[in-house]
Amino acid sequence: MKLPLRYPADWDGFAAQLPALLAGDADWTRDVGAQAALFCNAAEQAAKPWAPPDSWADLGRRVAMHGDDTRYARLLAFARRLQCEPGLWDDVLDPDRRRLQSMARQVDREIHKMHAFVRFRQVADEQAAGGFRHVAWFEPAHHILRAAAPFFVRRFAQHPWAILTPLGCLHWDGRRLTGAGPAQREDAPPADAGEALWLTYYRSIFNPARLKVAMMKKEMPVRYWAQMPETRLITELVKEAPRREGRMRSV
Repeated sequence: MKLPLRYPADWDGFAAQLPALLAGDADWTRDVGAQAALFCNAAEQAAKPWAPPDSWADLGRRVAMHGDDTRYARLLAFARRLQCEPGLWDDVLDPDRRRLQSMARQVDREIHKMHAFVRFRQVADEQAAGGFRHVAWFEPAHHILRAAAPFFVRRFAQHPWAILTPLGCLHWDGRRLTGAGPAQREDAPPADAGEALWLTYYRSIFNPARLKVAMMKKEMPVRYWAQMPETRLITELVKEAPRREGRMRSV
């Protein structure tokens, strides 16, 4: 049977079916293929009750958010190995475990970057409290919307807002958080007057003496730049940095 996932990062749905998958009572139909033959057969699996190790759910929940289409197949394959290989969970150098942990770290970083790089624009909305709503466009690499949402609810609890992405949308009305299907870039609002004020402020606080382009790109990867209004100034500010730094030193 096909595994019933309610949404792409549905770890709970996957975990509920995992015992049956490991016992051979259900089939995983996506991206396992010949790799399944590398592990115990169904009869051997059925004889061993599934006892997930500590932190398995934490790892699995994060991996389930990854954008890799093989993520559930990798989790299933590793769970099969855990049944067959005592001590595997303690082998921190195991390639399969390292791969899953790398995927989990990539998800963690993406959540952090979403918290840091979402930029809202104010739009008129007669249905929203106060007559306006803050709307942002973001392009996540992984299925992190549900995990990232509580941060924005806490930080902007008093203001209606929406975050639009190609993977789905979040809407907060001041009381309730709801989800919606994918959006397109054209659905996001254009630049507003508040954005111009923010750019003026960003230009004023830019310190050319502390400019480190490589470090900046590491902390703020280029793929996020199209979603952030201040990045339109970066090329100009980097070009002007030597002249501005020289002027600062001469004062």
